Amino acid sequence: MAPKVLVSDKLSETAVQIFRDRGIDVDFMPDLGKDKEKLAEVIGQYDGLAIRSATKVTPTILEAATNLKVVGRAGIGTDNVDKEASSKKGVIVMNTPFGNMITTAEHAIAMMFAVARQIPEASASTHAGKWEKSKFMGVELTNKTLGVIGAGNIGGIVCDRARGLKMKVVAYDPFLSEEKAEKMQVEKVELDELLTRADFITLHVPLTEGTKNILSAENLAKTKKGVRIINCARGGLVDEAALAELLKSGHVAGAAFDVFSEEPAKENALFNLPNVVCTPHLGAATTEAQENVALQVAEQMSNYLLTGAVENALNMPSVTAEEAKVMGPWIKLADHLGAFAGQMSDEPIEAINICYDGIVADMNLDALNCAVIAGIMKKANPDVNMVSAPVIAKERGIQISTTTQDKTGSFDGYVKVTIVTSKRERSVAGTVFSDGKPRFIQIKGINIDAEVGEHMLYTTNKDVPGIIGALGKTMGDMNVNIANFTLGRSDAGGEAIALLYVDAPVPAEARAKLAELDLFTQIKPLVFDVA
Repeated sequence: MAPKVLVSDKLSETAVQIFRDRGIDVDFMPDLGKDKEKLAEVIGQYDGLAIRSATKVTPTILEAATNLKVVGRAGIGTDNVDKEASSKKGVIVMNTPFGNMITTAEHAIAMMFAVARQIPEASASTHAGKWEKSKFMGVELTNKTLGVIGAGNIGGIVCDRARGLKMKVVAYDPFLSEEKAEKMQVEKVELDELLTRADFITLHVPLTEGTKNILSAENLAKTKKGVRIINCARGGLVDEAALAELLKSGHVAGAAFDVFSEEPAKENALFNLPNVVCTPHLGAATTEAQENVALQVAEQMSNYLLTGAVENALNMPSVTAEEAKVMGPWIKLADHLGAFAGQMSDEPIEAINICYDGIVADMNLDALNCAVIAGIMKKANPDVNMVSAPVIAKERGIQISTTTQDKTGSFDGYVKVTIVTSKRERSVAGTVFSDGKPRFIQIKGINIDAEVGEHMLYTTNKDVPGIIGALGKTMGDMNVNIANFTLGRSDAGGEAIALLYVDAPVPAEARAKLAELDLFTQIKPLVFDVA
């Protein structure tokens, strides 16, 4: 029987035809996604669900989706899909991460022109029969300094276009290497320097805990007087109320926003302020981009349903069905090792070295490499997957090297990940035990045996008495239960580490109390995807 796909949002007819041409039974109901109850009634018939942003794939929908194997999102954002529930249900979630990069970058450039020359306001005035030529005095972009926050895929395109406009470009991106910045012909700077130097600031980062409110009231106050700010990335990156006050005071000369902290945005502090350009999340809204992502998702879903090939999956590695049974635990280990290394590094990564020892050296190393790189990159971009991660690493000039070796120790196989920055190297190794559970077996050359949990606390210290007591008492006082406690040291009295698997996130107050004890040289909370 042919696979059956439901298209519940507005995809192009060309994309729908791709399913038909591949021999897939497809129902095109572009308005069904807005009706949650009706969708829940019919979803059980389908193997695949192709969506945009209107359809919400909730646990309720997934519970009714008794035959569903794959959800394909035409676009990059998957906030409307419950990925954890999808994973538990065994449903693959795919997106199309590269289909709308140029369109979004062009919109940011267009918004920059619009706010520089007050085009929307001048247009409205002229349409009203006024001829207020002297009122709308703009500024040139040529020779101005553009500060780009986030120089990844879209930010990199913006940098290139801005240089074509003869702007000076400075970029803040913790994952941008000096070598890559030089190749892009941009100046890599820290955030504070960007804020004080830029005439225009444009944001191109995902919304994470690290980037949320990156342009806070405090950081906005550091900006150059007369700055203009553009946000076509994600709502929540800018304190909109604080920006509104600076616009009113004249410190900020203008702003152009395509995204808002709450959407659909019916009310906002920025609305109706002079020289503020607002659009309703149009970053990807061009005919070309919508067609590209629709065609892409149709091809990806067809390939999976007909051949089992997995592309651009957010919750499943790109491996064959035959490999999945054996490699599943090792792919999870690779992701954990990458996540550990990524969370431990606050500096631009120049190289990632991965060593495979013993039985794992004969597995699909491309998939394992992708899992390691994705784990590392998740700190900067939670939407990264095993397909997009290597592309992002390459664009950022990160060198990836892989070595294999015959069994060298007491384990049948292990994986060791080393990341290299301009200042240091960090390494972590792990293996998979017979129970299928990943374990950390070495950190910084110090042997350990640590189970991986969702929430962990990593500390370094000199090998002195009182460490176990200090950690145990502090966690107890904060009502944080320790599920597993692992210690390791280089030698007696030398460097030592502790890795705690805890049942809940370690509060900042607990970390502060540990720091006050003056026993620890490093205290780092870690989070792992163990689902």
